[in-house]
Amino acid sequence: MSVHIRVALDSDIPALLSIYKPYVEGTAFTFEYAVPSLNEFTSRFHTIAKKYPWLVCEIDGKIAGYAYAGPVFERMAYQWNAELSIYLAPEYHKRKIGTALYYCLFDLLYLQGYYKIISIITSANTVSIKLHEALGFTEFACFKNIGYKFNQWHDVTWLEKDLRDYQENVNTPISIHELPAYKITKICAKYESLIV
Repeated sequence: MSVHIRVALDSDIPALLSIYKPYVEGTAFTFEYAVPSLNEFTSRFHTIAKKYPWLVCEIDGKIAGYAYAGPVFERMAYQWNAELSIYLAPEYHKRKIGTALYYCLFDLLYLQGYYKIISIITSANTVSIKLHEALGFTEFACFKNIGYKFNQWHDVTWLEKDLRDYQENVNTPISIHELPAYKITKICAKYESLIV
C-alpha cells in the first residue's frame, strides 16, 4: 500500500468535491442543502488555501480524504484561531487517515503561529466527536436545535484544542505559503505511517 499526505492542488478539486458531495446529499454532518458547483467549490478552495493548510491523503494514487483549516470568525482579534474540517471517502473510514491528517494540521498551524483550533460538529456525528476527543479536543459549547436538515432539528457541538501557551505579545500568524516547502513535506511524511 502506497500512502502519501501532501498539500492539495488545483487538479485535486474535482476529487475533493466528489468526496464532499455524499456528505451534503446524505448526512447532516454539513448543513449545506445543495452540493456546490465545481466553480463555487474551486472558489472556496482558493480562498482558504491562500493562507491555511489544505491537505489530501492519497492511497495507491487515489485521494482517500482531505482536511483543512480556515478562519473561525472574521474580526481581526480572532486571527490566532483556526477551524478544522475533514472529509473521507466512505471506503477509507477507520484507517486512521483522519488522525494522520489532523496531526499534520496541528504541526503546520503551530508553525504558522496559531494558538487555538476549533471544530464545529453536528452532535449526531458521534464518530467525529470521539475522534476529536481522542486527539485532545474538549467540548466547550453545544447549541441545541440550531440546524434543520432532512426534516429534523440538529444540535451542534463546538470543541477546542490549544496549540501553545498563551502570551501577551504575539506575532500575526503567517500564511502556509510562508513556511519552507521542505518543512511542510517533512511534517506530512512524518504521519503517513499511522495509516493502516
